[in-house]
Amino acid sequence: MVNRKRKHEAGAAVAFMSRGRALKKLQLSLSDFRKLCILKGIYPQEPRHPKKAGKGSTAPTTYYLTKDIQFVMHEPIIKKFRQYKIFVRKLKRAVDKKDVHREQRLRNRKPELTLDHIVKERYPTLVDAIRDLDDALSLCFLFSKMPKNKKVHAEQIKLCRRLTVEFMNYVIASRSLRKVFISIKGIYFQVEVMGQIVTWLSPHNVAYTHPVNVDYRIMSTFAQFSCILLGFVNFALYKSLELHYPPQVFTDEDYESEDTTEVCSKHDLATEILASLTTEMRADNYEIIMDKFENDGNSREAMQAEVEKLANLFSKFKFFLNREVDRETFTFVIRACGGEVSWCKTGFPIGATYDCDDESITHQVVDRTNVKNNLLNRQYIQPQWVVDCLNTRTILPTKDYLPGATLPPHLSPFVEEQEGDYIPPEKLKLMDSTIATRSIDTESSDQPEKAKNPSGKRKLTQEKPKPETTVSEGKVLKIRQAQKMMEQKNEERKLAEMAIPKKNKRLYNKIKHLNKKRTQEALTLANKRRAYENNLKKQKTSL
Repeated sequence: MVNRKRKHEAGAAVAFMSRGRALKKLQLSLSDFRKLCILKGIYPQEPRHPKKAGKGSTAPTTYYLTKDIQFVMHEPIIKKFRQYKIFVRKLKRAVDKKDVHREQRLRNRKPELTLDHIVKERYPTLVDAIRDLDDALSLCFLFSKMPKNKKVHAEQIKLCRRLTVEFMNYVIASRSLRKVFISIKGIYFQVEVMGQIVTWLSPHNVAYTHPVNVDYRIMSTFAQFSCILLGFVNFALYKSLELHYPPQVFTDEDYESEDTTEVCSKHDLATEILASLTTEMRADNYEIIMDKFENDGNSREAMQAEVEKLANLFSKFKFFLNREVDRETFTFVIRACGGEVSWCKTGFPIGATYDCDDESITHQVVDRTNVKNNLLNRQYIQPQWVVDCLNTRTILPTKDYLPGATLPPHLSPFVEEQEGDYIPPEKLKLMDSTIATRSIDTESSDQPEKAKNPSGKRKLTQEKPKPETTVSEGKVLKIRQAQKMMEQKNEERKLAEMAIPKKNKRLYNKIKHLNKKRTQEALTLANKRRAYENNLKKQKTSL
């Protein structure tokens, strides 16, 4: 006898499960279920046939994979959720009865979540964790600069701050910073860690109010997992450089002065020194270990040389930051490229290594129009110069970045133009200047090899007589001949298009349409730029 499958016993109806059914199966509340899904990395799925998944119902429903729910059923965190509910109930009863001893005893025995096993389960290796570090870093940097709230506790903010400072110190120690872009939304950083590209967004250091339409409980759950993940990654990265973890800094007696004790206590002094990003960390055998490329031709050698050049871009310079400049951001960028940096001790004495009167300062970063008491032995620049030098990987001339000058456009280093795209004239000019500076560097490096004869005397050789130049009468190229060549190329292209198989024809048409769209966008942008420049010329002539 044939065993016939009944309706809704196979296929999408079994593969998917609604959120209501999942709550009943796990016996959890909606908030606990959301927290569990965030920590385990389980997200809602959209079935291809919602009517089949809903067993005939077309009502909008959130679906999860049945395998994911079965995987979560035996998670130890579910037991901790239930223990926490019992703890809250007992604590509320003790507070209502004003039983202080019982309340203190209950608070000491508060159940805490341990997420170490989940991090190891989701990221078996360090490289897997680094690949998924973008969102964790962005969230930790956001929480580290967030004011405390009823939903966001001060302990979580301090933990995020400590972990982000540790990661920035690792980037400085390994010289792995690659790109920086300052936007309205925040500051984008890109580093290269163990061959993996990590990009995150850090908010500006300004005060702001909490948005109302944001669920901070969900964000706190994400931040809780991100802190555990970032802590594991920091530990492994510090050990790869043979640095102490938690990081230890050299706390000299100079730091323990009256100025520093007014800012913070002696207990928090080491943390503040580490957050200043200007001190070296203790290590057993510490050397700067940069990413090395295998010898696979000239391209690998060029990449290795470019990385080493970027790591020592500011090694010959000594910077001083004015009070109006973002201290943490530019200290991080300058130190990650091998430079020395300090600031005014009256504003924040911890971490300031030298004063403004130091004669060895080469560059002073200023973000104001007028600068009093200019010194001739240093260059005054605006903060954008530091970031543009990092992105172009060369030392740019400072004439366009003087205080009060109109700055050149701050172009994003994350945009890579393809063939046919519009390239702004400022970027073309910047590319030409970088190519020129690199060619000058290569010529200076090749100069000692060419100068083999130091006396400067030329060897006398018997010169052969040069052949006399003859001028022949030129022939006019007819326009009709060029037109024939164009027609021949078009015919060849049409024949090649006819030879494309039918199954690939649709893909070819899509590519062709995208190329046309790209060229059209490039033309519109070029026309807009031309109109903008014409308006500027008219305004100048009218003035």
